[in-house]
Amino acid sequence: MSIQTLRVHTAPEYTVTIGPGLLKECGPRLREAVPLCHMAVVTDSTVAPLYLETVKTSLQEAGYQVSAYIFPAGEAHKNLDTLSSILEFLAEEHLTRTDCVAALGGGVTGDMAGLAAALYLRGIKYVQLPTTLLSAVDSSVGGKTAIDLSAGKNLAGAFLQPAAVLCDTDCLETLPSAVFADGAAEAIKTAVLADPGLFNSLEDGMIPALDPAALIAGCVSYKAGVVERDEKEQGERKLLNLGHTVGHAIEKCSNFTIPHGHAVAAGLAIIARASKRLGWTLEDGINAWTADRICSTLSLTGLPISTEYSAGALAQAALSDKKRAGDSITIVVPRTIGDCVLKKIHVTELEAIIRTGLEV
Repeated sequence: MSIQTLRVHTAPEYTVTIGPGLLKECGPRLREAVPLCHMAVVTDSTVAPLYLETVKTSLQEAGYQVSAYIFPAGEAHKNLDTLSSILEFLAEEHLTRTDCVAALGGGVTGDMAGLAAALYLRGIKYVQLPTTLLSAVDSSVGGKTAIDLSAGKNLAGAFLQPAAVLCDTDCLETLPSAVFADGAAEAIKTAVLADPGLFNSLEDGMIPALDPAALIAGCVSYKAGVVERDEKEQGERKLLNLGHTVGHAIEKCSNFTIPHGHAVAAGLAIIARASKRLGWTLEDGINAWTADRICSTLSLTGLPISTEYSAGALAQAALSDKKRAGDSITIVVPRTIGDCVLKKIHVTELEAIIRTGLEV
């Protein structure tokens, strides 16, 4: 399988490299983007036994000084306490402004390691080494870093673009099916936003059978374009939140026991059904079946299309969503596959919209 590279034209620019065996080669592959320095690898208790030694060995053989911080895995640990511990670790290891943080893991690790890099010494470099499909197709690219607060998800964060991203497709072979499905949810979301052809390839639910490098490259290419045009999420980038307003509310209501991808899948299904029933979906020809196609694809992929939480509970949880502005909140509406729009609503309308989409 060949190695694919994509360039993200932000300031600064960086390269996303996708293919097999990249963690074993991460040391020499990072040399161009990150000159030899002290590389602090941040990872979690699930990923560390699988890949930490491989990464440390490659970095050390390339000439980097390497240290590692391991935190307990899970969204429940994506908080101020863990962030504080990472920052204290960076200080104890005497990292300087010429050093670098490496985020080795999934979306939680990337978010927290990136935010630590953004805060430490007012900002040092970091690189993304995603090990899950979700982080490869979505969260490792774009420069969003954040932690959760008790009021809601990703409420404290910063924008900091990585210096480089290495997506080792071999890592996908170790993923449990439920974790793989989390990433598939973000891939389906991307296809609904941007690419009817990509959606067609996902519609039978056989995502594990696809070429992972091609799938990741397709998703990253679309997201990179959006980020280049709207890095700080002032307009178009808000479209990437398709399914996330309700999805984040589901996560919060479950006290983060429902993983992000599963919650986003349910949120996407709910807003798709609501859009159909409220007449927001285009109704010409095959477009009339947009909501049904989205829900079917999610179900065939092993993802939920409903939730046990009430419309009232979800709307209340969404009131702390970062997409809220005063008394309004912006939701993403799928009109058809490849055509989604932003819709600004009053917060009092949200509960009724969610209720409309809850019934399967």
